Amino acid sequence: MSHVLSDQELGRRDALQKLRALGIEPYPAAQFHVTHTGKQAKEGFKDSADGTHDTEANVVLAGRLMSVRVMGKASFAVLRDASGDQQIYVNRDEIAPGEDKTLYNEVFKKLLHLGDFIGVKGYMFRTQTGEVTLHVKELTVLAKALRPLPVVKTDEEGNVHDAFTDPEQRYRMRYVDLIVNPHVKETFLKRTRVFNAMRESFQEAGYIEVDTPAMQPIPGGAAARPFSTHHNALDTQFYLRISNELYLKRLIVAGFDGVFEFSRNFRNEGMDRTHNPEFTIMELYVAYKDYRWMMDFIEGVFRKVAMVANGTAVAQFQGKSIDFGQPFKRITMCGAIQEKTGVDVLNADERTIGELCKKHGVEITAAMGKGKLIDELFSELVQPELIQPTFVMDFPLEMSPLCKKHRDDDRLTERFELYVAGFEVGNAYSELNDPIDQRERFEDQVKLMERGDDEAMFIDQDFLRALEYGMPPTSGIGIGMDRLVMLLTDNPAIQEVLLFPQMRPEKFD
Repeated sequence: MSHVLSDQELGRRDALQKLRALGIEPYPAAQFHVTHTGKQAKEGFKDSADGTHDTEANVVLAGRLMSVRVMGKASFAVLRDASGDQQIYVNRDEIAPGEDKTLYNEVFKKLLHLGDFIGVKGYMFRTQTGEVTLHVKELTVLAKALRPLPVVKTDEEGNVHDAFTDPEQRYRMRYVDLIVNPHVKETFLKRTRVFNAMRESFQEAGYIEVDTPAMQPIPGGAAARPFSTHHNALDTQFYLRISNELYLKRLIVAGFDGVFEFSRNFRNEGMDRTHNPEFTIMELYVAYKDYRWMMDFIEGVFRKVAMVANGTAVAQFQGKSIDFGQPFKRITMCGAIQEKTGVDVLNADERTIGELCKKHGVEITAAMGKGKLIDELFSELVQPELIQPTFVMDFPLEMSPLCKKHRDDDRLTERFELYVAGFEVGNAYSELNDPIDQRERFEDQVKLMERGDDEAMFIDQDFLRALEYGMPPTSGIGIGMDRLVMLLTDNPAIQEVLLFPQMRPEKFD
């Protein structure tokens, strides 16, 4: 069944045909030469000393028509381009000189609608109310919008009506969301600044940005359930990457001193305010460093990124002030759990930890080993209270199959996670570079898989072969970029910082 057109949509299609009947193509093919953005035109305008203005038509703008006030033979309108809104002034006698008033009387007053794209040429002047405005001398129709935009209205009491605020609609029709909700666009502009600031930090340190495969024969580098696909040409099952870690470490084996990648990763898991199946992670690996060095380095990077994003090291997130300018707190995972429960989980056996989980209302399954039980206990009792940036260090060995054993206690690993506002933002190791130890860790993961842990890691034989050629001491970190953007833009849900988050397929008529 085809879409049933509303009266407004029918009116716009009728206007489309009338434009063509007047010899005006509503979707012209020729390039339209723009000289300024609205912001550039406004900022470049200067009042003359004698109160007169240069009337040479030397400014050409293009954008979407957002509002029109028709006043007889003259009108004011608002044109929106990528830089923002610009007021324009249109006079019937100037855009359609002589006897032919069609362009204004028919086109501008009747056949153009809010949302249409137009191009205008003219000169800048200041109105009696002081607003810098484009005085239009020429007008061109560039694209006819066949659906009306949501029109947000505010009544005399200040109540907002018809706002485009429903989350499902906004995520499905992000193109409309970005048009009518300017703050949403600012979120994504800030996202770009965050990525660029982090990239510049790594480049200044001399590290190389690389690309690694998004389809992998082994879903390695993280404990997560993968998406699978079939490669027809090779007649082989592949997996969408859950991490790029093992490929980046192959490059450290190959002789690079530092490599990083911003990558889209895919994990076939649940969705909530901090999880989306498709997400962006940044992973960095630096040779001859350890996790202690990485804590110091990444603390400085976060401080710089926060400053670039907001002009201050203090970010406001859901009513809390997050201070990236102060030294980040450092705690140990098992020490934090012991402080909460009085139990030394590092020295406790699996049964004791399981009973401790039950005591504190933590759901467990038979598939969980000691490391997973400790992780669940930490997530329930400690994580929600980690509001200010905090490095949680020294994870139990069972939790970290790709991480080097701790230099002081081989029951632990040299690993930290960075927590802010109650959720994880980064995960880092002194990387395991002993190929024999790494093989044994992978084999332990297989045993967990046999117990029913569908997030346990596969054995990557090629990665083990690469390690056997020798990898220098290395520190690596993965940073959840979407979560970092959430923090720096004060958005409570990950879907707010993804342009097109995953949703159930929409049913069309």
